[in-house]
Amino acid sequence: MKSLVIAEKPSVGRDIARVLKCGQKGGGYLEGGRYIVTWGLGHLVTLADPEDYDPKYKEWKMEDLPMMPGKMKLTVIRQTGKQYQTVKNLIHRGDVGEIIIATDAGREGELVARWILDKAGSQKPIKRLWISSVTDKAIREGFAGLKDGHAYDNLYYAAVSRAEADWLVGINATRALTCRYNAQLSCGRVQTPTLAMIAEREEQIHKFQPKPYYGAAAKCSSPSILFTWQDGEKGSSHSFDREKLQNIVDRCSGEAARIIEVRRAPKKTGAPLLYDLNELQRDANRRFGFSAKETLDIMQRLYENHKVLTYPRTDSRYLPTDVLDTLGDRLKACGTGPYRALAGPLFRLKFTENVPFVNNSKVTDHHAIIPTEQYVQLDHMTNEERKIYDLVVRRFLAVMYPPCEYEQTTVRARIGTENFTARGTVMKASGWKAVYDNQFQEEEDAEAQGQLPDLKEGTVLDHLTVTLTEGKTKPPAPFSEATLLSAMEDKGLGTVATRADIIEKLFKSFLIEKRDKELHVTSKAKQLLELVPEDLKKPELTAGWEKKLLSISEGRLKRQEFMEDIRGYALELTSQIRAGEGSFRHDNLTSRKCPKCGKRMLQVKGKNSEMLVCQDRECGHRETVSRTSNARCPVCHKKMNLNGTGDGQIFVCACGYKEKLSAFQERRKKEGAGVSKKDVASYLNRQKQEEKESANFALADALAKWKL
Repeated sequence: MKSLVIAEKPSVGRDIARVLKCGQKGGGYLEGGRYIVTWGLGHLVTLADPEDYDPKYKEWKMEDLPMMPGKMKLTVIRQTGKQYQTVKNLIHRGDVGEIIIATDAGREGELVARWILDKAGSQKPIKRLWISSVTDKAIREGFAGLKDGHAYDNLYYAAVSRAEADWLVGINATRALTCRYNAQLSCGRVQTPTLAMIAEREEQIHKFQPKPYYGAAAKCSSPSILFTWQDGEKGSSHSFDREKLQNIVDRCSGEAARIIEVRRAPKKTGAPLLYDLNELQRDANRRFGFSAKETLDIMQRLYENHKVLTYPRTDSRYLPTDVLDTLGDRLKACGTGPYRALAGPLFRLKFTENVPFVNNSKVTDHHAIIPTEQYVQLDHMTNEERKIYDLVVRRFLAVMYPPCEYEQTTVRARIGTENFTARGTVMKASGWKAVYDNQFQEEEDAEAQGQLPDLKEGTVLDHLTVTLTEGKTKPPAPFSEATLLSAMEDKGLGTVATRADIIEKLFKSFLIEKRDKELHVTSKAKQLLELVPEDLKKPELTAGWEKKLLSISEGRLKRQEFMEDIRGYALELTSQIRAGEGSFRHDNLTSRKCPKCGKRMLQVKGKNSEMLVCQDRECGHRETVSRTSNARCPVCHKKMNLNGTGDGQIFVCACGYKEKLSAFQERRKKEGAGVSKKDVASYLNRQKQEEKESANFALADALAKWKL
């Protein structure tokens, strides 16, 4: 009998097949003497659409809400139906005795495989491959220590509970809002409170009134030293009372300073902790401007394709003790090129479980992101991949270096009856900061005063210049993706695996927009937040759900209890929306009238297109104004936009190049070396499919059949 291995993606499936010596190719699988390896294309199966329960749900009507199916149905995703059928046939092959789940080792990966098995009606025994990297060594070790598949049942229960909760709350609330206000509105248990946080921050900034504050500085030219006034009672260096500080300046001017204390203290600071996904996304956004989704996608390539980094979707910043023996091999693998000199001193070190970056209690499903034992080829990476890899490798090396050591000197002086203080630091040993060259030093220069003069208690300093200093309180900073990720983590919104997708969904729904690195809510978002029930905007609601999902995965809560709460909440939410007051006003109306109903049309931007959509949802008419195509400009080789409709369609490039669709087709016949009419037709069909997909700008994949 053979074992059927189900991977999540073809690339991982092929790697596993190579290690297991499965060289015989089939349609969507690879086979060997002992194993058959197949794969999904991400999800092959998903929750059924409302109309699959009852045809009446094809029309969106308030009187049909809420939709509460007794048992949630599964359906095969149409676009990947062929691969699903392949996997199903393999599952039921007579010579297949067991199934080995080899999808991503996490909650969503478990769902991918279990839904396939559920939909296919499999009753065969299951085992689980649970690995944090996809190197040959990790795969071999993983298959040598396969787990009982049912040991992960609770993880599956948490995953399916999450999916069903999002269906019940998201689809019912979205349909209710859309029907109630006849506008394309959507909400969700994570995206709505996240949006509310951004709007609240904007409101705080808008209402903020800067308030002036004051301090005093005393400068001595010989020796050169700058003292700052310190409040004797509060220890603060500033006050909102200008008159008080001006009096201090007046009294101290012309007075000498007597040194009353000189304190020198040795200090040590350790390296920052290793990266989890959240921290890596924050750093990449701060340093390179990468979005959270971009960083995750790059990490996924470094994990799956290059195999040089471990599993990205982790919320731990520590390593377990069983990884210690592999550190030497990992150092050798990544210690090349720009990292050779930095890794060299670490080869002779022996690490024990007492080092700060090892803590078994703080590692759950996956440890921190670190390099694998796979030797790296930097010249095979893109510029973006190099940047992310560089962040991870330097952090990995830094935690193994000794602490940074410096001496901090504090000098206290008395001028008249007032206390003044000066602080300075002197680096003694750079330690882990050597790994980062001067990057961290630059971040600290604003506060570091360098070495202070060698002063002793009792020394008197004359010829001081005492001045009044002034500043203003600042409003909270607008959210960037980096700070929003931190806020979502603090509030318990989403998980490391989902936060990037939530932010991306807000962009695609035209609820937030980016100005430089700052995130701002749109007019549509402000109106939406006025219309959704208050409870749905509270982070505490979703944070509570995430805690319950974690409890389900750990076996401390029954899934049935959680789902009963969710069904009750979906019912309550729908009732609140139905009874809601207010109205929605479109602020993107154009002068163009719908050719079907005569109402003015809305101009919207999808992910890859600009469209005109009738404002009346019941009408549903839409026209594509422009869409990004896969056709490359013959001048600058960038992707061109395809504008217009019918025979009048024209390709337009940002460089100024223009070409009619008919001319493009003729040119492709000549340049394409055998490109047929069928090829051109296939290309145009792909463009139409992209246009169709771009219309789903406001809803999740579960709502893909929404009639605009």
